[in-house]
Amino acid sequence: MSSPTNPLAAMNEEEAPSEQKKTFSLVPSPITNLFLPDDILLSSLSRISRLYYPTFSLVSKSFRSLVASPELYLTRSILGRTESCVYVSLRLLNDSNLRWYTLCRVPDRKLTNFSGGHLLVPILSRHAPPAHWSSVVAVDSNIYAIGGPINDAPSSSVSVLDCQCDTWHEAPPMRVARNYPTATVLNGKIYVAGGCEECISLDCIEVFDPKTQTWDSVASPGTERCERLVYKSVGIEGKYHLFGGAGHVAYDPKEGRWDSVGMDMDMGRTWVSYCVINNILFYYNNRKFKWYDYKGRFWRKLMGLERLIKFLCYSRVNLAAYGDKMAVLWETSVPSSSKNKMIWCAEITIERHDIYEICGKTQWFDVVLRVPKSHELVHVVAATV
Repeated sequence: MSSPTNPLAAMNEEEAPSEQKKTFSLVPSPITNLFLPDDILLSSLSRISRLYYPTFSLVSKSFRSLVASPELYLTRSILGRTESCVYVSLRLLNDSNLRWYTLCRVPDRKLTNFSGGHLLVPILSRHAPPAHWSSVVAVDSNIYAIGGPINDAPSSSVSVLDCQCDTWHEAPPMRVARNYPTATVLNGKIYVAGGCEECISLDCIEVFDPKTQTWDSVASPGTERCERLVYKSVGIEGKYHLFGGAGHVAYDPKEGRWDSVGMDMDMGRTWVSYCVINNILFYYNNRKFKWYDYKGRFWRKLMGLERLIKFLCYSRVNLAAYGDKMAVLWETSVPSSSKNKMIWCAEITIERHDIYEICGKTQWFDVVLRVPKSHELVHVVAATV
């Protein structure tokens, strides 16, 4: 069956969320005579989903300061109220500078069968790095933009977005400058490979410890395998898996040993989006969601998302681990408009029925942002705050 050319029309046929014509304001109604002590406000805000914080920050300067205060996030952590929040970057074509957004809830937005009442709102932080070709990962409440070419030259820079206060700062640079690195998180540490000019360097693969703020070298799997073209990496089952021109190898940090692994786990050299949720690897390509059976050593179909796939058309799809859920983002053209596009988001819960079957269930999907067609969706990542 051919895919629908107009996702909005197709969704109307299946009672999916209708695209809203009116513009929703994030500005809340004026609040007067609000004289609650800060400790009471702090306690109350810490119990509210962070999805509403962008709205609260518009109430007043004091609210904006409170929402960005370290005390608030410390209280959330103590109360066990931390949650996963989605961050998205877009860029204008031919512009390396990125514009970062976060997903939030709109209190007064009318909900439909599948609409979640969410929007992407820009974060107010300035000095975002030109991280179009950087590898982006999240550890706890920080998002790391690692390496990538700057002014057409390899870079060792590491920029960090503190998602508690939405501000950027620099982390210690890598030992090696990299053009198009691949980074992944395993056991709270960031492993980086690929993109280096000198493939025989002992630092061709390195690991960053966010707690100590230090970089260390990882023993090379062999100079014959340590190639410049390393196109994917993933941390799963306690091992760091690396896919490159010489094949698939896995590093066990506890044993300090590399093992050669068959190519059954490989997702190919073409661009695909993938993520790890509860130690299970998922990916989307060629209009299919799949998960990797680590024990059986082959890919299985992720059931239950056939209806969602019909609306993805042939868009470039981005996946991100969203706590125990999956965030799926894609873009489509605006009907009857040649100048604008829509960014869509879906929230998927993952349900394991048995050792051979995992199902995805769409909680909601909706248009979360309208932008000119000159904008491109670059990164999707979720941090815990």
